[in-house]
Amino acid sequence: MPKMKTHSSAKKRYSFTGSGEIKRFQAFTSHLMRKKSNKAKTRLRGSALVSDADYARVKRLLCK
Repeated sequence: MPKMKTHSSAKKRYSFTGSGEIKRFQAFTSHLMRKKSNKAKTRLRGSALVSDADYARVKRLLCK
């Protein structure tokens, strides 16, 4: 059987932490930023972890 290929868009959007959790970027940051408060924009700047419900699906896309 051939090797499994990593999903190209997933490898650009997700990365693994040292403890094996999957890190992702926040949504709602690409446009319409003028109507968001500075506090909201600051909170969206950081990264977040993939939820338990999506963890298996994202891990399968990354072939891990």
